Amino acid sequence: MIPLTFSPDIITARAEGRPIVALESTIITHGMPFPQNVETARKVEAEVRRAGAVPATIAVLKGEICVGLTSAQLESLGQASGVAKLSRADLAACVAQGGTGATTVAATMIVAHLAGIDCFATGGIGGVHRGAEASFDISADLQELAQTPVTVVAAGPKAILDIPKTLEVLETLGVPVIACGQDEVPAFWSRSSGHLAPLRMDDPKAIATAGRMRTALGLPGGQLVVNPIPAADEIAREILAPSIDSALAEAEAKGIAAKDVTPFLLQRIFELTDGRSLTANIALVLNNARLAAAISTEFARAK
Repeated sequence: MIPLTFSPDIITARAEGRPIVALESTIITHGMPFPQNVETARKVEAEVRRAGAVPATIAVLKGEICVGLTSAQLESLGQASGVAKLSRADLAACVAQGGTGATTVAATMIVAHLAGIDCFATGGIGGVHRGAEASFDISADLQELAQTPVTVVAAGPKAILDIPKTLEVLETLGVPVIACGQDEVPAFWSRSSGHLAPLRMDDPKAIATAGRMRTALGLPGGQLVVNPIPAADEIAREILAPSIDSALAEAEAKGIAAKDVTPFLLQRIFELTDGRSLTANIALVLNNARLAAAISTEFARAK
């Protein structure tokens, strides 16, 4: 039996057929320092509620897969140390061993699907890392998008990645990449990546309809909705590039690899931008939460 636990809010929402938006937990444990991590998580949940949906932050706590965290659980997770960073490969092992872990995009998608949640808001997806032709460092997020039927709203691939290669892999895997509000794929902190999106849909109802049609056609996987950070909050690509290059060089020099790469790079870019990257990160997650709530509402209406 799957040890799936629903918070009181999610139990009520499921019973009433209300729209639910899944939220990851690595942004709490590996993406931001305390107390900004907990403050941001609460802001994101509040934004989902304001937009008419119910937030379901997902994490594994002492072997229990929690769909929706109570206020006390959220606070505790935000201050915990040694929390595992869970993806498809280690989710089951963590649960079986009674461990505590925060879910990445891939693991959040898996749990969201188990819980019957159609839509998930995150910051940015993982993808093909720069230099992957030598390291083979490619996020499991891409394969998850190809096999798990959840609509993921993100501000594009993280800017530290090789975005052209990430888009090529998504195309090969048959994952729809849908830009919302502009023709170009955003690059996390920046609205521009220099690459056009294969698809564009500005209407949440159209996005939900496309997701339901994939299911009707028997097509596996979900869809990636790339939502640009608000213009007032972005860090332009040309301004950010030197900081990314410097952080990447440091990571290589220090031999940082695998799951440690992204947290290291995000922290160094935070330092190199005097905290601007964190401010932008918070803004884009809130923006994605609003769009995900609107899409989730359309999924719920169709049901």
